[in-house]
Amino acid sequence: MAALRSLLYAAIFYPGTVVFVLAGIVATLFGDKPTLAVVLGWVRFHHRLCEHVLGITSRMEGEIPSGAYLIAVKHEAMYETLEMVRLTNLPVIVLKRELADIPLFGTLTRRYGVIPVERSAGAKALRDMVAAGKKAVETGRSVIIYPEGTRVGADEAPPLRPGFAGLYRALNMPVVPIAVDSGRLWGRGLIHRPGAITFRVGETIPPGLKRDEIEARVHRAINAL
Repeated sequence: MAALRSLLYAAIFYPGTVVFVLAGIVATLFGDKPTLAVVLGWVRFHHRLCEHVLGITSRMEGEIPSGAYLIAVKHEAMYETLEMVRLTNLPVIVLKRELADIPLFGTLTRRYGVIPVERSAGAKALRDMVAAGKKAVETGRSVIIYPEGTRVGADEAPPLRPGFAGLYRALNMPVVPIAVDSGRLWGRGLIHRPGAITFRVGETIPPGLKRDEIEARVHRAINAL
């Protein structure tokens, strides 16, 4: 049954995404508000598909505070990358540059508000990320980063990438760490199993901490599940 549900999900989600991307490109001609509305519609569309087709729901432990924060999230599946947009009211997103360079989709993501990162570019990537992050802060929106740098398995807890500490220092924003256990249901394969995915909101961490301390606190909080 999970296999059939997963196939149905893919058959609806990916063609539907093409429609939303095309609508979003048109929306960019009319300003930021219509663009953000299309993106919000897309992530809500995905949420309903997961709930009604895959049987996957979100369970919140704690509350994401209102206002602008640097939100550090555990990354085990595609699920949280879309769900967090819905849960955090359209944040700016740190993502790998390859996604921001995809024709049409990349155009829409850049207009929506992303911080593209070239993971192999070293110090230059960090400088570019910090510069884009500072522009993002000026919009008054939160910034989401997946500080492990890539998707990891449900039983993995790798060290944080250096870019997280650099962005934390440059933006001088409090951090909201969020643990996610999506890998239990949504692995790297095509089959997604039904159940509840937990988002556990950790204690807000103030700005200004030393690198070792902020990395240790965030690493512990995002791996709490």
